[in-house]
This record gives sequence, structure tokens and C-alpha cells, in this order.
Amino acid sequence: MQERQEEYQANITNNTASFNKVKKKITQIIVLRIFVFAATCFGCYLFSYNAGIAIFTGVLGALSFVLMVQFHSKLDRKKSYFEELIGINEVEIKALNGDIDNLENGAEFLNPNHHYSYDIDLFGDGSFFQFFNRTKTLGGRKKLAEILVSNEIDNIENKQAAIKELAKSSKERQHFWASAGTIKTETTSKTVEDWLKNYNTFASNKRISFLLILFPIVSAVLLGLLSLDLIDSMVFIIWFFAGLIITGVFLKRVNAIYNEANKITDTINQYSELLQIIESSDFKSELLIEQQEKIKTESANASLILKKLGRALDRLNSRNNFIVGIFGNALLLWDVLSIHLLEKWINNYSMKVESWFDAIYYIDAIQSSANYAYNHPNFCFPKINNDNMVIEAKELGHPLIPEAKRINNDFSIDKKNFIIITGANMAGKSTFLRTLSLNIVLANAGLPASAKEFNYSPIKLITSMRTSDSLQKEESYFFSELKRLKFIVDNIKKEKYFIILDEILKGTNSKDKEMGSKKFVEKLVASGSTGIIATHDLGLCEIYKRFPQVINNYFDAEIINDELYFDYKFKDGICQNMNASFLLKKMEIVEG
Repeated sequence: MQERQEEYQANITNNTASFNKVKKKITQIIVLRIFVFAATCFGCYLFSYNAGIAIFTGVLGALSFVLMVQFHSKLDRKKSYFEELIGINEVEIKALNGDIDNLENGAEFLNPNHHYSYDIDLFGDGSFFQFFNRTKTLGGRKKLAEILVSNEIDNIENKQAAIKELAKSSKERQHFWASAGTIKTETTSKTVEDWLKNYNTFASNKRISFLLILFPIVSAVLLGLLSLDLIDSMVFIIWFFAGLIITGVFLKRVNAIYNEANKITDTINQYSELLQIIESSDFKSELLIEQQEKIKTESANASLILKKLGRALDRLNSRNNFIVGIFGNALLLWDVLSIHLLEKWINNYSMKVESWFDAIYYIDAIQSSANYAYNHPNFCFPKINNDNMVIEAKELGHPLIPEAKRINNDFSIDKKNFIIITGANMAGKSTFLRTLSLNIVLANAGLPASAKEFNYSPIKLITSMRTSDSLQKEESYFFSELKRLKFIVDNIKKEKYFIILDEILKGTNSKDKEMGSKKFVEKLVASGSTGIIATHDLGLCEIYKRFPQVINNYFDAEIINDELYFDYKFKDGICQNMNASFLLKKMEIVEG
């Protein structure tokens, strides 16, 4: 981890130096622009006695000023790019030190009814998603959440190959994120997709198309004749106002389209940039190549096609310029022409946009996976097999616990085995269950597990670890528990799952709880299910006498020098040391 922190700090230093250089250039170009403006004004004044020289000076100065404005704009973009890179590396250093409070927590993906996400704190404050996510697009964030909750166990090795490929270097990954971050968008890609799909054309019919060809030609002819003094100026003036009237007929419709189109311009520019990066990447893994195939077209690269849409939108936006708004509409029917060209693009390419955007979402999402793998070089990619063994892990730990504080455990379980874990309060049972659950999720997503070794026969996950009552639905805690257990039973009838349970049936009395828990676990064992349950009920451990596939393990606690000591180590057997009475006395809740 120290190596990665040093690397990110070096990146900050280098990018800060580049940022300062660009900032200096921007200052210089601002000064130069002021000088050119002043020099142009002075030149026009100086040569005012000669109209030709004065006009030439003015035009030359104006062109120089415009070129410098464009150069200034490019420098601003470059400055923003280095700002993004600095911020990206600062985030990585903070995250490696456990500071993730300012990162998006994915709370919108919280779902108490999901197979496991709610139980293992996949989303929300302090969640794995908050620690893990680095996506720059809303679609990418949704795609990343989908990957984590999909419970999909196919093509794991292909997923691993894609993540490994992208994890090789942080430079390309940060370039992707910084390029995305330089353009701030307010409109979602879904809004763009829907607008393009549902757009109703009006400027693409044959009559309007013919008019848009004929009108500029006539305007050019009349302007030429006027310059040669072959027609009366009134003819040109009438034609001039005729153009404004024709444009005015479509004004309401054009304004409505402009207002909508103006919202998506930044998103289009951002996504065309990201498409270009994907197109230029030399991908080797199957899943990444598939994404490149999504954005291929017969005519041109998707990025260039999307840039054409961006230019069409910019052309429409130029109507805000006074000269374009008046003279462009009068002589070229500029508004209608801009809409016509926009509609031409929509007719040809609107149905391809969804596929292009989906490729961006996937790459954006998997870059987060690659970043996670890169930041944890000591974690291992699970070795996939189809043996009788489901999991065989060495030094398994929770990825959100800092390495210095993390207590790792070896763990193994075969198919159709069921482990019962007992242990004292705070000894580590629940943490271990979440550790195991999260690593199964990581393995299924193609991510490295928080372990030195992780041999794995893929299996879907289902849990019951955190149940709450519902006042809104008028459900008791116990009824909520029963619904969750019913949910598990129904699902394991259809597919094989790795079942993880934490202290079930807490909503009833102790005797009823023990009897009910025994019957439920017996049902799971008899069905050939694989899983693990944590409990305080030592009576539950007796199931192993009837079912040899049941294994007992425990977490222990010791009282040393009148202090409670936990080693958080996973042990064989049944726990004999409980600590509730000791803690009550220690905290002076009850008398000794």
C-alpha cells in the first residue's frame, strides 16, 4: 500500500507542475489578447485616413483575437484536465488511508430485499461501494452497482482477464477519468437517449430540404447582383426580410428543440471523448474487445459520428450570436438549416447511441474494478475450479479493514457442508460472515479476493443477517425474519446457493428460537445446501451428531488480568467461553 501511496503522491507532484505551466501560459495569452485588442484599435485609428488599410488592420486583429480565444479555450481544457488528475490521485491516497467520507456511497442502490447487498453493507455510508467506486458517469455508476448485485457466476475468468488487463497501469485509467471529468454534465445519458429516440422530425421533408438548398443559392446570386449594381437594393431588402419571415414561421418549434438540445451538448461532447479513448485502446481480453465491437460502424468511428452531433448542436447554439441570428437566418434560413442537419444525424444514428453509451458505462465501471485490483496487489484473483470444494482460502480478511488491523483466517468448505459458528459476544462471528460474503461477491464479479489464496467453485450467494421490523407495513421483527427465511427456502429450490445466516429467529423466545433454528438448519442440510450460520445457541451444534456434513467452528474470548481479550481467530469445535456476564460486571451495569 505504501508503494501505491508514493506513486500517487509523485503523480500529484508531476501534475501540479504541469498545471502551473498551463496556468502560466493562460496568463500570458490573456495579456497578449489585451495587447492585440489595443494594438488593433490603435492601428485602425492610426490608419483611419486610409479605409482599406484600416479595414485590413481590423480584420487581421479580429482574426488574431479569435485564434487566441480558441487557444485560450484549449489551455483551459488542459488546465481542467490536470486539475482532474490531481484530484484523482488525492482521492486514491485518502481512500488507501480509509478516508472515503466524501465519496459517493451508492445509497440509491440500497435494497433490503436483495439476496445479500443489504446484509453485507454493499451500499450506504462506509460501504464497499463507497470505498470501491470511481466511476465518472451516472451510467457507469449504475453498471458498477449492477455488477456487484448481479449474483452472476458465469464467465468469471473472462471478467478476471479484463480487470487484469486494465489494472496493469494507472496512467490509462486516470486519463479516461480525467477526460470524463473535464466536461461537467448536468443531463443524464438516459435523457439523451430518450430525446433522440422520441424526437419527431419536421425539417427533413422534401419541400423544406429543397427550400434549404434553393434559398442560399438565391441569396448568393442576389448579393452578387447587388454588388455589381445590377439590381435595386430594395429587391435584396425584400428577400432579406422574406428569409426572416420564413424563419419566424418555424420559430416556436425551433426554440423548443433548441431548449432541449442545449441541455445535452456537454454530455455529447463528454461521451465522444470517451468513445475515442475506447476506440484507440489496444484491448486483448474478450470482454473488452466486445465493448469495442459495440461502437464500430461501417462508415466511421462512433466517436467521430458523435462529434458530428456535437457540431450540429453547436451550429444550433450559434443562433445566439447576433450576426448569425439576423444575417444567417435572413440569407441562409440558419435555424431551419441547423435543425435539418440535426435531424439528418438523428435519422441515421439515433438507434445506435444506446449501444455506444452502454460500452462507455461498462468501461467506466470496470475501470473501478481495475483500480481496486491495482491498489491491492497483495490480494489474489480466485482460482476457479469445479471440484467438490467450494472455497479454500488462505489468510482471508475483510477488504475494508486496514491491513495493519486486519485479522485474517484460513477457511475451507466443501459442497453440501454446513458450518455452525459459535462464539462469545464481539468475538468476530458477524464480521467473519460479512468477510466471507463480500469475498464471494468479489469472486463472482471477477475481482481479487482479500486473501493470499482463494480456490473457488462458483456459487451464488444468499444471506439473512440483518432483519428489521416495518411500521409502515405493520410487520413485526419476527414476521420479517420468517419472510426472509421463506425467501431463502424458495430460492434454493430453483438454484444452488451459498447460504449465510446470522443468529436467526431473534424475534422469539430462547427455547422457541433454538427449536426453530434446529429445524430450519436441518432442512437446509437435508436439501444438500452449502452454507454457514452463526449462533449463540450451543444446542444447535448438536446437529452434527445426526448429520456428518455439519461442522462446528467457533471464535473465542479469554479473560486475562481481568480484561477481555479477543484473537478473532477461526477455530475448530464448539465455543465454551461466553462473556455477557463479564461485560455486564465490567461496565458496572450489574454488581458482581
